[in-house]
Amino acid sequence: MDMPKIVKAYFDAEHRNDPDALAGVFSTEAIVKDEGAVHRGPRAIRDWWVAAKERTHHVTAPIELAGSDDKVSVRARVSGDFPNSPVTLEFAFTIEQGKIVELEIG
Repeated sequence: MDMPKIVKAYFDAEHRNDPDALAGVFSTEAIVKDEGAVHRGPRAIRDWWVAAKERTHHVTAPIELAGSDDKVSVRARVSGDFPNSPVTLEFAFTIEQGKIVELEIG
């Protein structure tokens, strides 16, 4: 799959369970929307991701990519300790100046 470099870095950090690398792909003003909540800035995004990982022990595997440049959508199979696992979720990325400025998961 030919992902933009920063999106690949997000999924690589996810795969390595590296919260600092994951937070590093986001701009200082970035937001993540997930499960009805909004997380603002790399520190809050890191905290959200760590809490979700501890709660669900999830694994994310990209399966399909759409879009290019500043708007990229990745469908991924997410499995872990949560009801109805595994599920396929869409990760909608907005990219500016080589950083993720918004990620909406749904």
